Amino acid sequence: MKKNKYYTVEKIKIPSTGRDIKVLIVKPVKNAKPKDKTPGIVWLHGGGYATGMPEMIYFTRALSLVKKYGAVLVVPDYRLSTEAPYPAALEDCYSALKYLKNHTDELGVNSSQLMVGGESAGGGLTAALCIYARDKKEVNIAFQMPLYPMLDDRDTESSRDNHAQVWNTKRNHKAWKMYLGELYGKEVPSYAAPARETDYSNLPPAYTFVGDIEPFYCETLTYIENLKKAGIEACVDVYEDWFHAYDLYHPLKKITKKAIANFEKEFVHATKNYFAKQER
Repeated sequence: MKKNKYYTVEKIKIPSTGRDIKVLIVKPVKNAKPKDKTPGIVWLHGGGYATGMPEMIYFTRALSLVKKYGAVLVVPDYRLSTEAPYPAALEDCYSALKYLKNHTDELGVNSSQLMVGGESAGGGLTAALCIYARDKKEVNIAFQMPLYPMLDDRDTESSRDNHAQVWNTKRNHKAWKMYLGELYGKEVPSYAAPARETDYSNLPPAYTFVGDIEPFYCETLTYIENLKKAGIEACVDVYEDWFHAYDLYHPLKKITKKAIANFEKEFVHATKNYFAKQER
C-alpha cells in the first residue's frame, strides 16, 4: 500500500469477464475523511482506448477530489484495445462499478453517490458506462464527469481534418479502428460509441470541459446538448485555443487553474445536489 499525508493507494484484484483485473483504491487519510460517508468515484484513464494505465490518476483531475474533498476512487486497469477490442474495456469498467456498489460500507462510501469520470477515452467510457448501467438497472449513478470525451467513431466538424497537437484525425481514426475491431465501419452500438445513443433520458447529471481546437470539441458539445434536451442537468465549459488534454500538459497556467477550480466547483455542487439511491 502506498501512503502519504493526503491519501492511500491499495492495489487489489477483482473479477471481471473472463479474468481478474487490477484496480487501484485511492482513499483519503483518516484526518482528511469527512464525518459522513463520502462519494465513491470510478475514474477511467485516457489513452485512445489503446494506451494508458490506472497510475495516470496521479496527474489527473481526480486526485484532488480525494485530497481536497475526501472522495474515494476506484480506478480499473481495463483491457486496452491492443489486447482486446470492444466490449472488453466496458466490461472491466462495469465490473469496477459493481465492485464499488458492493463494497460501499467497506470503502466508507455513500451508496447514493456513486459517480463516474475520466479523461478522453476514459471520458468516452464514462458516458458508455452511464448508458450501460442505466439499461442494466443494477447500479444507479449519481453524477458523470466525462472530460473532453472520445464519443464518436464518425467524423464530426471538429474531428475531420484536425491537425492540432496531441490528438488529431489520423490518430483518432486509428484508435477507433483498433477499439471497434470487426465492428469498425459497420453498425456500432452506443455502448461502444456513446454519440450513437438516441435515448438520453434517465442518465446522470453531467459536467465536462473541452478545448475548441481539439477533435472532440463538437461531440462533447453535442453530448451535453442531447442530455439537456432529455431534461438532464448538464453543462460544459469551453476553453479557447486548447488542444486535447491541455490541462494535463499545462497544469500551472492561469487558465488551467481556472478550469481546475471550475471542475472542482461543479464536483462540490454535485456532492450537495445529486443522489441516486440503489434499488438492490
